[in-house]
Amino acid sequence: MRIGVLSNTQAGRNPGRMARLRALCERQADVVHVETGPQLRVEEAVARLAGHGIGVLVVCGGDGTLQRVLTALLSAPMFARLPLIAPLKGGRTNAGALDIGSHPNPLSALSRLLKVVRQASLGQSVVERPVLRVELGPDEAVQYGFFFGAGVIYRTTELKHRLLPNRYFQGPLTSGAIIGLVALRALLGSSRGVLSRDHLDIRLDARPLGSGPFLFAFATTLNSLMALRPFWGREEAPIHCTAVAEGAPRRLLAPLRIVQGRPPRPDGSLAGYVSHNVHQLQIRLDCGIVIDGELFGPKEGRLVRVEADRRLRFIQT
Repeated sequence: MRIGVLSNTQAGRNPGRMARLRALCERQADVVHVETGPQLRVEEAVARLAGHGIGVLVVCGGDGTLQRVLTALLSAPMFARLPLIAPLKGGRTNAGALDIGSHPNPLSALSRLLKVVRQASLGQSVVERPVLRVELGPDEAVQYGFFFGAGVIYRTTELKHRLLPNRYFQGPLTSGAIIGLVALRALLGSSRGVLSRDHLDIRLDARPLGSGPFLFAFATTLNSLMALRPFWGREEAPIHCTAVAEGAPRRLLAPLRIVQGRPPRPDGSLAGYVSHNVHQLQIRLDCGIVIDGELFGPKEGRLVRVEADRRLRFIQT
């Protein structure tokens, strides 16, 4: 089984590690290595690897790189059969790779993968996961990924990108610190700037959830978000959806319970906090949105449909 490695040179926080990964790939006769950057887009790199008939696609980058790879794979028939996908933790944030299962060191992960592929011993390392299909409207391309967010989530992500453009300062700890500060301001009652409310009209599986000001709403097929599990729906459906509406009580214990995957109150009765597992999310909004860390700017009256109609096979490394 031939292996293709796609490395995003713009995503990594360790140039020395990227150089060592490049050297490792160059020593492997059965590995095709392609690097993306200013001269080669992710979509073009995926198409180039498809021409080599690879059966395993290794993605070394962050969540945004993986999102663009998934979109390229599922938007056009480049492969006769979709390859197994092995995400490595090579970016600033790696929620997808973390949830699927990847060694913290991408070099160690790739070395292990090469060994098990050559020994034809992938076995239980292969897992199947549903992927979000996000329709942004008739004039925009369909996107695929693991996470969709709106409201404060968009503005917090945009703030992080704007304040900390240097890739060396955009790891998960920095992201967690910024999110924590925003959450603290919300608990203290702020509703301005980043914490402004957005008018969202949300339907879950064709049932109205609500139309009005919301702090945020998100949907994901991941089992956890950077080791947190801020959803507590019990329905048998692939998409975890959580939303917090304007007026939801700001209680200290509510967010602590939410990130552990529990309702804000033991009886689940705290108004304004909603979480369900669904097959489809439909949301009309004017604000910007985030798909796996990729920003899509505000657009008036945008109608977004989120489903999970495709399942792909991933390799735990």
